[in-house]
Amino acid sequence: MTTTTRSLLALASLLAFVVRLGHAAPAVPDGAPLAVLGGERGWILLLLLAVWSYDTGAFLVGSRFGRERFLTHISPSKTYAGLVGGVVAATVVAGILLVGLEQSPLHALLLGPLVALAAQAGDLAESMLKRAAGAKDSGTLIPGHGGMLDRVDSFLFAAPVTTLYVVAFIA
Repeated sequence: MTTTTRSLLALASLLAFVVRLGHAAPAVPDGAPLAVLGGERGWILLLLLAVWSYDTGAFLVGSRFGRERFLTHISPSKTYAGLVGGVVAATVVAGILLVGLEQSPLHALLLGPLVALAAQAGDLAESMLKRAAGAKDSGTLIPGHGGMLDRVDSFLFAAPVTTLYVVAFIA
């Protein structure tokens, strides 16, 4: 087994934290706006939407206002403006979902940036693996999207961070 294959398997194993998040997260009170989802699905939804909002916010703000790039040797299109836009988007979405789960939205001030930075780290780790393997994309299953790993790379680091935050500070 090659080093790249072992690295990919190790990264993929981090998705187990999504399951752990569902089991470790506190129950959602009956009167909460997201009570219909239940505790497991509500907290996993928070993870999904926070990561997606980070990616979307980073792309929109970075493509519109991004001039100064960072870590171009790993991923040439990342900008500081995109990073800030993504952090703000993830924080706002985390706050909204925390309200829906009847938790203090103040948690979003720490959880939002943590999820955002972890999502960025997952994306950069996947880019490093592609560079090491000499590949532009991680697969061809989804044409135009860089492969399956590109669809989940942000979750690989964000899932453990979210789970550990919820267990340590909310549950």
